[in-house]
Amino acid sequence: MSGNYLRFWGVRGSYPAPFASHMKVGGNTPCVELSLDGHVFAFDAGTGIIPFGHALLRERKSGHLNVFLTHYHWDHIAGLPFFVPAFTPGFDIDIYGPADSPAELESHIAQQMKAPYFPVETETWLAKVRYHTPHHEPVQIGPASISSFVLHHPGLTFGYRIEVAGKVILYCPDNEILFVNQRIDAMRGEFDEDEHALLEAMKEEQRGRVTEFMRDADILIHDAQYTPEDYQRKRGWGHSCYIDTVNSAIDANVKHLFLFSYDPNYDDEQVDEMHERARELQQQRQAAMLCHKTREGYIIELDD
Repeated sequence: MSGNYLRFWGVRGSYPAPFASHMKVGGNTPCVELSLDGHVFAFDAGTGIIPFGHALLRERKSGHLNVFLTHYHWDHIAGLPFFVPAFTPGFDIDIYGPADSPAELESHIAQQMKAPYFPVETETWLAKVRYHTPHHEPVQIGPASISSFVLHHPGLTFGYRIEVAGKVILYCPDNEILFVNQRIDAMRGEFDEDEHALLEAMKEEQRGRVTEFMRDADILIHDAQYTPEDYQRKRGWGHSCYIDTVNSAIDANVKHLFLFSYDPNYDDEQVDEMHERARELQQQRQAAMLCHKTREGYIIELDD
């Protein structure tokens, strides 16, 4: 393995799913490692960051780590109370996430580790931890420029755009990709013909915005939580139907799409079926894009 890669430590949405029927894909919630020329990043701190932390300690006794959080729902921060490098002197950890100030971000992290929710508070962390709110300017860390943008998900939720060595990587784990369009279609019978024309224009504008933020990405890691049947029951919950994700990525000329944030109710067989259907759709549309199924331990070599 080269020094530049992405590795998936958790790919489930909502809650951990440590079931025998789920182990081929894995049951941990979101955490993606990015390694670039010796710089180490973690995107989200779901339960997947726990084995990532153990792996770090096997490799080194100290070091610097950058953690980029998309938001503070439990499935994205539940691994922090068990992230051993935070309790280890010699580690420096910079945490980035959506908030009005570093103090507010620190408070978001600390609250889940206070009584009565957890017996060990962040004050017991022995690593040097700093907090940052990357709202406006890109963050330059080593060879990577990392910028944030807002996703469609309950509460302020960031996606991240990583630019490195001429490549663009997008990390968008929780995003209801075509919520406006889906909502308009569901309410179509409530409007007259003149209103339909206006609504179609709104849909086209929204589709253009979705396409633009994905445009020509080399790697897109995106929410693909629901089947079409489940999405009809959970519309507005802040997650995408995987069919919408695939179609939008094709429209945006994405090179590699990685399906992510699977519903924890879906076992390995169901995730395989989703991936196979996604590949069929890609072939039907004669798209050059490649569609991949993420799983724990999956590594993307960035030097290839």
